[in-house]
Amino acid sequence: MNQIYRAIRTTKQNVHQRLNRDFVHLEEQEQLLDIIHKVRQDHPSMGAQALYQKLNPKGMGRDRFYNWYRSEQLRIVPQKNWRRTTDSSGVIRFRNLIENIKLTGVNQVWVSDITYYEIGDTFYYLTFIMDQYSRKIKGYQASRSLRTEETTMPALTMAMKCLSPTEKPILHSDGGGQYYSRSFLSLTHNRFNNSMGESAYENPHAERLNRTIKNSYLKYYRPDSFESLKKQLARAVEMYNVGKPHKSLKGLTPLEFERIIKTQKINV
Repeated sequence: MNQIYRAIRTTKQNVHQRLNRDFVHLEEQEQLLDIIHKVRQDHPSMGAQALYQKLNPKGMGRDRFYNWYRSEQLRIVPQKNWRRTTDSSGVIRFRNLIENIKLTGVNQVWVSDITYYEIGDTFYYLTFIMDQYSRKIKGYQASRSLRTEETTMPALTMAMKCLSPTEKPILHSDGGGQYYSRSFLSLTHNRFNNSMGESAYENPHAERLNRTIKNSYLKYYRPDSFESLKKQLARAVEMYNVGKPHKSLKGLTPLEFERIIKTQKINV
């Protein structure tokens, strides 16, 4: 291999650095693809220019964004399903481990997703990690960018404080780049079983949580800045965990439910 490196006038280090940069770019593109799908649900006619201005993707210039936007067939014309059915780009996909699963307790399955929140002309991002059995939000984060270090990693670090050393939950998402980046996988290694769905339809609990926090709490709290958003998000999570009864929990709040099942069995 050293002879090949010399022949093309490069080094092993340069090749690996290039491969790492390419992988980071793939992660960024998957992060954007996922969030653009969510934006388009609320803003079906939002085009490339407005998306670029609002998303302000870090590390991706305008021209590169436009080229990528066209290559993903994101222009506003009748489209096929936004998800690719095959993927040869090197993007990591985990098997869906929660399909038809029957839960018997907390910290068996955690579901996670990232959504956006719009204040004025700016998009911010909300990351949640919720216990599917108790519906309790275990971790959350508000961020200015979609970078893994600002979204899934701090949310998961917060959530992991709820785990005992012997617990190893399934961590399920719909497959955004933040859930397979190297830094995130180093955090989940040996502590979680990673799981992914092919689309948002295979992560319904997380999608429903997104809507609840945005439409039932933040919409009325009206944060008007990033600092205000962080404060009101913490308030919303507290109210959701402590004050919101759930039909699926026999009318209990997530916090009440978790406290009770520590002392007695509840059939959900």
